[in-house]
Amino acid sequence: MEKRVKAFIELGDFIREFLAGERNAKHQQLDELIDTCYQYNGWFNRENIIKALNGIALMLSENDLREFAKQVEPTENQKTVAVIMAGNIPAVGFHDFLCVLLSGNKILIKLSSDDKHLIPFFSEILIEFESSLKEQILFTEGKLEKFDAVIATGSSNSARYFEYYFGKYPYIIRKNRTSVAVLTGNETKEELALLGNDIFDYYGLGCRNVSKVFVPERYKLDTLFEGLFSFGHVIENKKYGNNYEYNRAVYLLNKEPFLDNNFLLIKRSENLHSPVGVLFYEEYTGINDLTTKIDAIKNELQCLVAGRDFPNENIVFGQAQCPDIFTFSDNINMVAFLNNLK
Repeated sequence: MEKRVKAFIELGDFIREFLAGERNAKHQQLDELIDTCYQYNGWFNRENIIKALNGIALMLSENDLREFAKQVEPTENQKTVAVIMAGNIPAVGFHDFLCVLLSGNKILIKLSSDDKHLIPFFSEILIEFESSLKEQILFTEGKLEKFDAVIATGSSNSARYFEYYFGKYPYIIRKNRTSVAVLTGNETKEELALLGNDIFDYYGLGCRNVSKVFVPERYKLDTLFEGLFSFGHVIENKKYGNNYEYNRAVYLLNKEPFLDNNFLLIKRSENLHSPVGVLFYEEYTGINDLTTKIDAIKNELQCLVAGRDFPNENIVFGQAQCPDIFTFSDNINMVAFLNNLK
């Protein structure tokens, strides 16, 4: 266990050195890899990959990593855990990767075609720090075979397939989730600007991104637009711009009402999952009405973002895409799952 923990601590140091501007041969390789990732996936620009690297560096702070590792029960009966990774944001499967390796089990990774460079690179660096991990990290591009448990992340449609195919194994299967924010009308411009991070980080593609806001009756949406003004640069990304233009055209053709600030469409909807370039909103009449609305969708939520005026447990503005090492997707404790594999 100590050797594995040290390897991840060293990986964290390596990433922090890169972010600080150091450039040895391996740092240079990562720098070039960032450009390669963007060539393969137009969503993965340098800004977003750097954002993801900062998140991983945060997870790998030595104090948190050592505290997190205390939850792991050493295994005497090593298993192979198949992990099917998503590709919506850069290295989104890193936390699963970390948990399985810390548990002492082998990991069999099936990468998304949209994100197939970063995790293998991190694996190479880890193996340089701790050579025994070479036997613990496996990749496959074909059919998953010879495994004992499964962790899979995908859409709600793919989740049905995963449950059918992997039902006889211990599994964690994650479905589509998203995040919402609650506004009271008392937010400052600074808070609304922070909310912009929750909406626009990774172009809104993550399950931790806010896709809908709940606002009080007669809320002035111009106030929200003003708070989000500094995020207009997102339209410069071709893929984001194409999605924005497409959704705008659809709403115009269907004569559906919406508000537009030339880089974001805000549309009234009771639906939860908004498309890229669109933010849904829904009004509430009071705290009881709001609580009822949120309770009805809580099983589809990854995060609830709100300010000081909303009494429920929530994530503060600007922090939705900043999970620490102790945060588990879908609130499913990965370590407990791995500890129970016998």
